[in-house]
Amino acid sequence: MSGWSGRSVLVTGGQGFIGSWLVERLLDEGARVVVLRRDAHLFSLFRLHRLEERCDVADCNLLDYEQVLRVLNEHDVDTVFHLAAQTQVETANRSPLSTFESNIRGTYTLLEACRAVGSARGRVLRVVVASSDKAYGSHDELPYREDAPLVPRFPYDVSKAATDMIARSYAYTYRVPVAVTRLANVYGGGDCNFARLVPGAARALMWDERPVLRSDGTPERDFIYVADAVEAYLAVAESLEREELWGRAWNAGAGEPHSALEVVRRLIAAAGRDLEPEIYGDGTPHGEIDRQYLDSTAIRAELGWAPRWDLDRGLAETWAWYERHLEA
Repeated sequence: MSGWSGRSVLVTGGQGFIGSWLVERLLDEGARVVVLRRDAHLFSLFRLHRLEERCDVADCNLLDYEQVLRVLNEHDVDTVFHLAAQTQVETANRSPLSTFESNIRGTYTLLEACRAVGSARGRVLRVVVASSDKAYGSHDELPYREDAPLVPRFPYDVSKAATDMIARSYAYTYRVPVAVTRLANVYGGGDCNFARLVPGAARALMWDERPVLRSDGTPERDFIYVADAVEAYLAVAESLEREELWGRAWNAGAGEPHSALEVVRRLIAAAGRDLEPEIYGDGTPHGEIDRQYLDSTAIRAELGWAPRWDLDRGLAETWAWYERHLEA
């Protein structure tokens, strides 16, 4: 794609954490952006930056095929970023039905509507679907490469693997220009889900409290700053100009694991606090994977994407955002 100016782009999950950053980036590039109406958190980037004044907000239930068709047609959408999902592991463990409905049914409903609209117009709609490193499940051999099997065991991980495979089936079966992103753990300002590691720790530090770890602190993850995640989405979308790349899945991460305890201690250092995390858990929480990180060689070599933010710089910027916007 040669630029975003004038393009009509639907971002599902556009009022969420990553979605808000993506929406703002697209708007700044001159795109006409459509998001689906949802209740945005008081401290979300979407509300704080008043993005609703710059984009179209559509009433649409993503599980309703006819409503999705209407939005795609009324706004003449030519590109879709599908980020809408139930994203919490603990919620998925408690409520697998609603998680599968949101993540799996929501994906195939959207993709089928995109296929129908593209066929009717005689031109295809480009679609980038957000999967996750969780789709891989647990592997002894790390880092994950894109050709590793998807062997998830827990509800959230299974929902992302199903989303991933359904998306790629539309590329190979129906020649819809679809690609999948498998991102590492994304962090940054504007994440208002305080059950997550970084925002939860940031809120505790704002209150001069010790951040609490639900694990013993040893589980390791790959962390990617949100601005780098947005650039990965855009790079994958642009790759869909090349038909031979339809159906591809792309890893995007920093490429090295960090323990939960290390990340929280680095955030404490960025905040200038003299505190130690409180170890609340024992081992890895049930339903989560102990160690994960990604090989991002393909997206670096083929699409030219690479992370620009290292962990310390990203955490410093993240802390600065929470310090500005959270009330102590």
